[in-house]
Amino acid sequence: MNPNTQPASAPLEWVKSSYSGNNGNCVETAVLPGGGRAFRDSKDPAGPIVRLSDSGFAVFIAGVGVGAGEFGWA
Repeated sequence: MNPNTQPASAPLEWVKSSYSGNNGNCVETAVLPGGGRAFRDSKDPAGPIVRLSDSGFAVFIAGVGVGAGEFGWA
């Protein structure tokens, strides 16, 4: 997986998880035109954007899935 951290050129529709609450420590995601996903820190909307292809996003989700343990979460 080789994420691209360049800013997206078109405005994206950013979504925050309903599980995030109001503590301000959130990651937002957006579907990219042409496929893939983008991620950013909600506290820094003008900051870096991490973009993943559809296949990269699938690998990421599989790695953070409950019970996967790849990133130390269970």
